[in-house]
Order: sequence, then structure tokens, then C-alpha cells
Amino acid sequence: MEDYADSDNEFYYEDNEEEDDDRDCLNLNQDVNYSVCMSNRSDSSVKVITKESLRAAQTEDLHRIMDLLSLKEHHARTLLIHYRWDVEKVVAVFVERGKDQLYVEAGVKVNEHTDPCPLSSVFMCEICIEDKPASEFTTMDCGHQYCNDCWTKHFIVRINEGQSRRVRCMAHKCSAICDDGKIRFLVSREDSATAEKFNRFLLESYIDDNKRVKWCPSVPHCGRAIRVEEDEFLEVECACGHQFCFGCLCEAHSPCSCLMWELWKKKCQDESETVNWITSHTKPCPKCHKPVEKNGGCNLVVCVCGQAFCWLCGGATGRDHTWSSIDGHSCGRFKEEDVKKAERAKLEWWRYMHYHDRYKAHTDSYQLEAKMKETVQQKISSLEDRDTTSKDFSWVTNGLYRLFRSRRILSYSYPFAYYMFGEELFRNELSKKEREIKQNLFEDQQQQLEANVEKLSMCLEEPFHTFEDDKFLEIRMRIITMTTIVDNLCGKMFECIETDLLGSLKHTTVIIAPYRSKGVEKASELPDCRVQSYVSERHTSSNGGKESNESSSGLILNQCESGSSSRKRTRTESSSLGMNQVESECSSSKQSNADLGDRFFDLNFPADMINR
Repeated sequence: MEDYADSDNEFYYEDNEEEDDDRDCLNLNQDVNYSVCMSNRSDSSVKVITKESLRAAQTEDLHRIMDLLSLKEHHARTLLIHYRWDVEKVVAVFVERGKDQLYVEAGVKVNEHTDPCPLSSVFMCEICIEDKPASEFTTMDCGHQYCNDCWTKHFIVRINEGQSRRVRCMAHKCSAICDDGKIRFLVSREDSATAEKFNRFLLESYIDDNKRVKWCPSVPHCGRAIRVEEDEFLEVECACGHQFCFGCLCEAHSPCSCLMWELWKKKCQDESETVNWITSHTKPCPKCHKPVEKNGGCNLVVCVCGQAFCWLCGGATGRDHTWSSIDGHSCGRFKEEDVKKAERAKLEWWRYMHYHDRYKAHTDSYQLEAKMKETVQQKISSLEDRDTTSKDFSWVTNGLYRLFRSRRILSYSYPFAYYMFGEELFRNELSKKEREIKQNLFEDQQQQLEANVEKLSMCLEEPFHTFEDDKFLEIRMRIITMTTIVDNLCGKMFECIETDLLGSLKHTTVIIAPYRSKGVEKASELPDCRVQSYVSERHTSSNGGKESNESSSGLILNQCESGSSSRKRTRTESSSLGMNQVESECSSSKQSNADLGDRFFDLNFPADMINR
């Protein structure tokens, strides 16, 4: 996909109002859910947008605005792109400021200007200063009229510059947005590749400009996008099995905030603590600025570039010196700050290693425990062959799922603690005493969770499929109990983080993804019945006489046909063709998520772990 997001950002509406940060309360489920598929919910607020459903999803929002304001499709698209496809924002501005102000801010001109002159007339184009017949001129909604050649060149330049989503009129100081149907018709006659690029940009603007829709960051790219209906600060799972944070598109990292996780990744990847050690044990050459380590007792140091400098102060000197002085240089007394600087660097190094070692240990445990899937499946198969009173073994898969989820939370809790109780992010937020009290509170919660996660892991590793009935019932109750305890402790730790730690910050607002007892929310496909009923309804409306609002739907949904179709095609034919294409595309088969595991293993962790 070509990058065009920065070329016309100044044309977009910026929402400066304070957003509502209230989110649903933590789901501290006291009872164990014994359903086999714990995270499959029919009322999911996260939807998957595929190639087949992208046009239908975009067109649905377009027609909501078209029906509300009685607009043509290209006018509705201009409004939605300006307000980043936020239908609620468009409605709010319409109610608060009125229709006229809404149109002015978005560059919409709803009064069409038609040319009353006969086609045999001759006009002079104000751009190229050439006389041409009226049939070679095009008038935009704003009333400006230029020859088709000038319009076409203007459109091609703007599309190649990445401004295809909001192409402005050529007239001086005119802020009107040109009709995308006319743009498509003129450009397709000159350059079909550019016209196809224009169509693709308009279609993908629903994802690229929409704050509630983002591409799945899976590698290789699965071609899907995720749309959230409510909370933007959550962790989601695409239909391809990839789990990620919707806010930053990184891997799911709660309870770390997006900023914390970004800093932690950088610290781990670029070995910044090693750089910190080099800074404390070496000094830069004043000439070439390379780090120089002192390997002798003399304080006159010579760099490989030939520059001599004083080790005590780092100042450039000459090469001649005695036991008491350096030629051409004299520095002050010994500075205690240098010793304190080295001590602080050493302390920070050990602090980083403390949190990194524990983060790495739990991450490694998570990867090793992911291999328990096959072992647990074999144990369940063995139990099914036995003559037992109960054939419900969902308590095993629930316990295994809970182990995976809580182990990940534990591993990410250490980067959170590193920044929460350090001075890098919240230096002026907490006093030393307050930081110590809150750190002890958090570490108590963390240690309780850690101890019970290890107990749950030990219980699941037991060969319970070989136990006698009494011992089997005992281990069953232990796993069920530990599953409930771990779930509650995870919820309490998140409650401690949101209320006692982040909630007490006075000058900084930090938002993390909320804890969900059922795990990362799985995105569901847009229902076929919703698309089919929508298509049928719009198709019926177009046949019933709503031709004015359907004037450009055929143009946007028939990209390949737009260049060769006659300009005199009736609007009813264009609308019918567009809707038939949507209906055929949306009825195509969609990839199922059922291949992520059998009916016993909807474990809600990344597909790469499941496939191992």
C-alpha cells in the first residue's frame, strides 16, 4: 500500500474535545465458566472487515449520512473523510452548528451548477487560455468550469501526490472538494492505472482515516482490518489468530501501557543499558567523539585519531606533560559528581536486570507451557476412554487457558513495574515515600499471583489421567479452585493498577487495556445476513425512485467499468450494477477461524503457539 496519509492531513477535522475515558468495570468473575469455547460471544463489539465486506461496510456509513442529510454519495464521502469516518461526529456537528457550517468546514458544495449554454458554444479555458467547444468543459459543484484536459492533468497530479481522497478545485482560493465521480471519469480516459489507484485510495480511506478501524498487523499480512465499536484501548484477536493491542498495533501487552511497552522494547532491543555502562566507563574524544577507555594510570589519554585530552575533565590538551601538570591545560579539583554518576549508572543497571530477568523467565515459561496443549489433549483422550461418571473435561482446558493468560500478564507486569516505580515517566508524580508504599502494595499482589500461577502449572502437569477415582476427583477440584483463584488475582492486580497506581497520578493520564476474564476479545465477521439485507434494501430503494442519492454508487463499486462506460448511462443502471457487485462479493466464501484448534482447545492465545 502506498503511503499517502501525510500529504493532506491539514484538511481533516481534529477533535480537541476531551474524550470519555470511562470504560467497563473489571470483570471479576467469581464462578468458573465451564463452557468449551470461553471467548466466543455473539455480541462482540470487535468486527473483522475483509476484502469482501470492506465496500459494504463503507457504503453502509455513506448511506447513513446520505439518508440523514439527503446528500449524494460523493458529498457524503467528502463529509465522512473530513471527519475521519466518524458518523456520530458528523451528526453532532450537524446538530450543534447546523448544516451550512457542516458543509463549509468539509468543503462540500451541494448546489449543482449546470451549463445552460448549447453544446455548440465555444468557451475559453481560464487555465490553458484556449478556445474549446462546450462539450469539452466540465463544471464542478462550486460552479468553476474548465476544460477536461486541464481538469484531468490537475486530478492526475493530485492523485500521484497522495491527495486523491480530497481533491480541491483548481480555482484560486476555492476550498470545494471535486466530485469523485467526475474525477474518475476524466482520469480513466487518460490513465486507467491512475484511476484504479484513485479508486483504491478512496476505498482504503475507510481504514486508513478511521480511528476505529485498523489493519491487522500480522506478518505476513492477512488482508483483514479490525473495527471496534466502543473502547479503543483494548486487545483484540483477528480472525487469522493474531493478537495485538488496538492502540499501538504491537503485541498484546497489558498491564503495560503502549508507551511503557514501546520504551521497554527499545531498551531490550538496542541494549541501551550496555550503552549506559559504556558511558560511565569511557569518555568521548573531543575531536572524533569516539568512546575511549583508559588502560593506564596516566590521566593524559590519546585517542586513536591522535587527539590528546585530559581524562579528568575531557578537555583537549597537548601531548607534553609532567607528573604534576599537562602542557597547555589545567583542570579543577576532583569532582565527586563523577563518582556519583558511575554509582547511579551501576544501580540503574542492576535494577533493569532485576525486572528483565523475571520478565524473560515468565516469557520462557509461557513458551514452554504452550507445548502442554498436545499433552493435555492426550490426557483428555485417555480420560474419555475410561469409564468415568463425568465426560465433561472442560475444567482442564479452562485451567490451561487460565495458565496461559495469567502467565502473559505476569511477564508484562515486570516492565510495568520498572517504569511505574522508576523516575523516567513519573518523577514528579509521587514522592519517595508514596512510591515505596505503592510499590510494596503492587509487589504483594504480584507475588500472590505468581505463587498461584506456579501451583496451577504444577497441577496441570500432574498425570491425572492415570489417577484412581478418589485422587482424580481431588486433582480436579484443585485445578478448578486454582483456576478461580488465579482469575480473581489477575482481576485484583488490574484493579490495583487502575485505581491505586494509575488512578492516583495527578498530572499524567495513563490508559491500559482492561482485564477481561474471558481473555483477548475475538473479532467476529460482519454477518452475511446484515450485508445481504442491506444490499437488498438499497437495491429496492434505487428501483423505487431514489435515483438522486444513488448517482455515484455504480461508479465507486464498478472500478474497472468506470473507464469504458458511457457518460450517458442512466443513474438507475449505474446503481443497479453497483449493488449487484456488492451482493456478489459479499456472498463469497470467507475464511473460517475453526482451524485454530479442535472443540476442546479454544485457548485464546496466538496461533503460532497453537500450531506448535
